[in-house]
Amino acid sequence: MKVPGDKSISHRSLLFGAIAEGTTTIDGLLPAEDPISTAACLRAMGVRISPIEAGGLVTVEGVGLDGLQEPAEILDCGNSGTTMRLMLGLLAGRAGRHFVLDGDASLRRRPMRRVGQPLASMGAVVRGRESGNLAPLAVQGQSLRGTVIGTPVASAQVKSALLLAAITADGTTTVIEPAQSRDHSERMLRAFGADLEVGGEMGRHITVRPGNTLKGQQVVVPGDISSAAFWLVAGALVPGADLTIENVGLNPTRTGILEVLEQMNAQIEVLNRRDVAGEPVGDLKITHGPLKPFSIGEEIMPRLVDEVPILSVAACFCDGESRISGASELRVKETDRLAVMARQLKAMGAEIEEHEDGMTIRGGRPLTGAALDSETDHRVAMSLAVASLLASGDSTLQRSDAAAVSYPSFWDDLDRLRC
Repeated sequence: MKVPGDKSISHRSLLFGAIAEGTTTIDGLLPAEDPISTAACLRAMGVRISPIEAGGLVTVEGVGLDGLQEPAEILDCGNSGTTMRLMLGLLAGRAGRHFVLDGDASLRRRPMRRVGQPLASMGAVVRGRESGNLAPLAVQGQSLRGTVIGTPVASAQVKSALLLAAITADGTTTVIEPAQSRDHSERMLRAFGADLEVGGEMGRHITVRPGNTLKGQQVVVPGDISSAAFWLVAGALVPGADLTIENVGLNPTRTGILEVLEQMNAQIEVLNRRDVAGEPVGDLKITHGPLKPFSIGEEIMPRLVDEVPILSVAACFCDGESRISGASELRVKETDRLAVMARQLKAMGAEIEEHEDGMTIRGGRPLTGAALDSETDHRVAMSLAVASLLASGDSTLQRSDAAAVSYPSFWDDLDRLRC
């Protein structure tokens, strides 16, 4: 089977293509709500982007580094935190132009000062509710200056916003992270021609020297490992399962899920390893077998933060106690994912103790079908679907359409696997 294109790479290929010169073609772009929000915002600023359809090539006609026009309307980021945070970095340096960013009710609750504050040290002006922390946000474009910025959290969204701002700043910018977060932006910006250098311990120092123009590229988007994670856990838990997921991105800043599955003694193999457009890719084969409990903490969290909901499901079926810590970032995702997963899995009979930064799950208790609710979160919806597969009795899932944010064909794929 195949999973949809990587969401992180899909967003970035649209954004970098928009400010490059010439045409960028994107093969395998994720045709889901979040990247479609990014495309809609770029179109509102004069970028020509072809229709985004499953299986179709997407072309982006770049307007160059300073070609984005002031939009006549509010830029609607939908449910996409990536869109809003990266847009802040993209727009902060557009001197003399004014932009307003908004989103749905969930996005209006998500913290944005973590981007606005470090951008302010470059001279950016971002205003909004709660002193610029909550959308709607207004960006008054300024001439930015390069600087050295230490980010308080290891966040690819924060880092990417700063790198986008740095491309047109006056002088060199260095971003220093507390731990390395996913590095798709660094890889892709280099491929587009940016003067970018990664150094320091564990690649935590990223330096951008402005002056280079970006050139349109041909981008091939690998399958999203965060989407593959649902099938990896299902394949490990469903009796008789033997599943191969093709063409999955294996960027080392994203493969924490594979390390945890190995810690759990999952029967997993990586086949056909290769490089596609600067990103490592391979096929993942998973077969059913008993799983051991696991313990994960802060050091691995930047590499598997999106996989914690499905790992909490896996923990319910391990014989013994699993512990997730260092995951307080999940409280400010589309929902408070720690609270929502604990609440929903408890409704199925799981024994879970929630902590400020994670949860302890005592596995081995049988789960029973229940009335469940995604609470509008796509990763929760898909994680609960896998839990329901393994529970005795039927479950109902309210707001199951949330899955379309990152995986529009999830329910069809689930039906196919059940057959």
